[in-house]
Amino acid sequence: MDLRSHGEICSLLVHFDKGTPAIANEIKEALEGNDVSAKVDAMKKAIMLLLNGETLPQLFITIVRYVLPSEDHTVQKLLLLYLEIIDKTDAKGRVLPEMILICQNLRNNLQHPNEYIRGVTLRFLCRLNEVEIMEPLIPSVLENLEHRHPFIRRNAILAVMSIYKLPQGEQLLVDAPEMIEKALSTEQDQSAKRNAFLMLFNCAQDRAISYLLTHVDRVSEWGESLQMVVLDLIRKVCRTNKGEKGRYIKIIISLLNAPSSAVIYECAGTLVSLSSAPTAIRAAANTYCQLLLSQSDNNVKLIVLDRLNELKSSHGEIMVDLIMDVLRALSSPNLDIRRKTLDIVLELITPRNVSEVVQTLKKEVVKTQSGELEKDGEYRQMLIQAIHSCAIKFPEVASTVVHLLMDFLGDSNVASAMDVVVFVREIIESNPKLRVSIITRLLDTFYQIRAARVCSCALWIVGEYCLSLSEVESGIATIKQCLGDLPFYSETEEGESTDSSKKSQQVNTITVSSRRPAILADGTYATQSAASETAFSPPTIVQGTLASGNLRSLLLTGDFFLGAVVACTLTKLVLRLEEVQPSKVEVNKASTEALLIMVSMLQLGQSSFLPHPIDNDSYDRVILCIRLLCNTGDEVRKIWLQSCRESFVKMLSDKQLRETEEIKAKAQISHAQPDDLIDFYHLKSRKGMSQLELEDEVQDDLKRATGEFIKDGDDANKLNRIIQLTGFSDPVYAEAYVTVHHYDIVLDVTVINRTKETLQNLCLELATMGDLKLVDRPQNYTLAPESTKQIKANIKVSSTETGVIFGNIVYETSNVLERSVIVLNDIHIDIMDYISPAVCSDAAFRTMWAEFEWENKVAVNSVIQDEKQFLDHIIKSTNMKCLTAPSALDGDCGFLAANLYAKSAFGEDALVNVSIEKQADGKLSGYIRIRSKTQGIALSLGDKITLKQKGGS
Repeated sequence: MDLRSHGEICSLLVHFDKGTPAIANEIKEALEGNDVSAKVDAMKKAIMLLLNGETLPQLFITIVRYVLPSEDHTVQKLLLLYLEIIDKTDAKGRVLPEMILICQNLRNNLQHPNEYIRGVTLRFLCRLNEVEIMEPLIPSVLENLEHRHPFIRRNAILAVMSIYKLPQGEQLLVDAPEMIEKALSTEQDQSAKRNAFLMLFNCAQDRAISYLLTHVDRVSEWGESLQMVVLDLIRKVCRTNKGEKGRYIKIIISLLNAPSSAVIYECAGTLVSLSSAPTAIRAAANTYCQLLLSQSDNNVKLIVLDRLNELKSSHGEIMVDLIMDVLRALSSPNLDIRRKTLDIVLELITPRNVSEVVQTLKKEVVKTQSGELEKDGEYRQMLIQAIHSCAIKFPEVASTVVHLLMDFLGDSNVASAMDVVVFVREIIESNPKLRVSIITRLLDTFYQIRAARVCSCALWIVGEYCLSLSEVESGIATIKQCLGDLPFYSETEEGESTDSSKKSQQVNTITVSSRRPAILADGTYATQSAASETAFSPPTIVQGTLASGNLRSLLLTGDFFLGAVVACTLTKLVLRLEEVQPSKVEVNKASTEALLIMVSMLQLGQSSFLPHPIDNDSYDRVILCIRLLCNTGDEVRKIWLQSCRESFVKMLSDKQLRETEEIKAKAQISHAQPDDLIDFYHLKSRKGMSQLELEDEVQDDLKRATGEFIKDGDDANKLNRIIQLTGFSDPVYAEAYVTVHHYDIVLDVTVINRTKETLQNLCLELATMGDLKLVDRPQNYTLAPESTKQIKANIKVSSTETGVIFGNIVYETSNVLERSVIVLNDIHIDIMDYISPAVCSDAAFRTMWAEFEWENKVAVNSVIQDEKQFLDHIIKSTNMKCLTAPSALDGDCGFLAANLYAKSAFGEDALVNVSIEKQADGKLSGYIRIRSKTQGIALSLGDKITLKQKGGS
């Protein structure tokens, strides 16, 4: 909606379709007629035109003559809306003389026998700012304070408040607070009581406090709207006078039992903001948990979970006791609610409650097997990750969950099954006591696994952790069983498949050749078959059915990476068999069977039976295994049987070390100065203080001691945010302090008149580029010689994109008739204000990398010659988190690849892959690739990196 040119505040918004403009003459004819419905339509059209910049001066007299006398309620209501938006003053701010006609009509309406007409007129008066119009109406407004109908009384109170708040209002209504206080004491209607209390709160705060403290025992019986105003008053009073806090907190505690959900939510928020006493925080947390379970609206649940998350950060020790109450929110079918709940719970787990939490999570996992909800698979994956996290922190609970989770190794949801097998891999290493039972269970359930990636990880576990003779023999037997009978195809089938079965060949080709690029851990691309991503489907398999074994079926889809893993696992098992089996005959037998399987896989890969031959990497890997089994040595045996495990153990210890360092870094943040004063708890006077007040006092003292009351930003950082808009030699000097807070940007512009003349109609005109929108219209100011003016401008941001704010300062002087214009420097809104480092798993990173369609590729061009130093510089410049483990970045090989991740304030993901190589001349070359869901963040981040990568500030 367009506001009028002089930037006047408008209290009315109406949608208007500009495609069908009304003509002023048609409106005039309709208003002069006797048809009431035509008048209603004409008034609506006139109001819409006025709201969208038209002036329509010729309509005013017509409306006075033909609309004012109308008795129809709708027409009268529209007349008041029309009067609300027309200009009632001239260019110099004086009330137009024709407004006297309106005054008489308003007075008549205030004495009208119909309650609706009186009520809407009183409400209209709340929006008038012209003292000359209001003054003659005051006696009629005051009469309505004692009207029998509550609708009129409540609007009369609001009208008194708006008159009292006018510039000369205190002279017009000297005894207004006294009158309203008297009305409040006798009023029975809840809405009228709320309005009266609101008037005292805004205009005579002492009277409102006095009334509240006099009726403190009855606050819980008051209406919802009045209780909300009481909470506003308490917040305002406690911020200005902290010493009075104790008695007000008792009022809030009493309101926690109110029947209204809105009131108890506000009570909890007020308690948290005013007090740090454990009793108060516990009461607020209990209230949030109660709302979480009682409210059915998902948005409300998400808001309450946000509040609980904030409490977890500041009062974790109290939230620990409520962990089971929070967990009950998992009963909601919404995935976002479940995800937030699990995130909160995982940070509150202690040795005391872990078994109870894991028990609940196990029950939830079992529930997902019913398959009633379409997103059960995704929810199961979240639960498995949560249980994994619990088991890593507290290994003693692993034994209770690992066998249950292993039932899901054959899950149709590949991501969920992958999480289970990764969990099993970590637990079998960290809990040696569970090794035997896990291996036994894994071999028993191996045939159920349907996804190639899960099979690969499970085979690695079998190869590494089958240690005893029986386990090794069972491992070899299981793999043989899942591969089925050899060979994988016969010569006659090959001939048939090449000559006659063209159709089945085409179908099979479609299945196997649907390939897409995937990103590997080092940032490079690889072609990945769709068959390895999803569980195979029997109709597309040429040879092999479910009965003939999962490994055989997957091999026949052309997945030779899995074939290489099978070969490596068999090699490890045979090498271990040599150590644990005394009979050489049995060892040779197992070795020849393994060699036969490997040769059969190579034969399958090189035949024309499958549309795609075996890839070179897998071929070389299988050949290596064959050579190794034909000619083993101690050095090679050590590499295969020990080094792999040692690398895995190192990876786990690095991960644990990284997590420990992050926890320590969070714990070391201190907000206290060493020379701050401390009040001693035991020396405090306790006279006349309740337990809650005493707790609150102690917590305040602790906050003072630890510097938590005021955490001032870095002064140097504040200075960096000041932007000079004009030059020192310009007649008007201007500079802006930019504050960015999520979706809002506030420009605090200081304007200084450098001349000896008065500047009139000085206006700061701003415009924006990008996803920025100005909230306020510019206002005109008068600036005395060498004086200063602070002007605030609010801007809304709708996406993470580098925006630009530009504009002019326009002013007039008495000497020059034309307006003078000073062009301002552009203000660039930095994308870094919206980006914060975040963490995600490697699997999630790769999934997003494959899905996101916007990519920006920036060539490396830097004076920095050290790869690690360049990466650190990019991380610092982009405010992102490096997901690649430090151990993977160690060493000096002349090449570095790392993944960076960040999230924006709008929930957008920013992915960056840095791949750099050191040239012979010492310079760095390579690319930085940025991917995101939206174009803006990819382009803006790319521009930022291009600007910063040369090693500048």
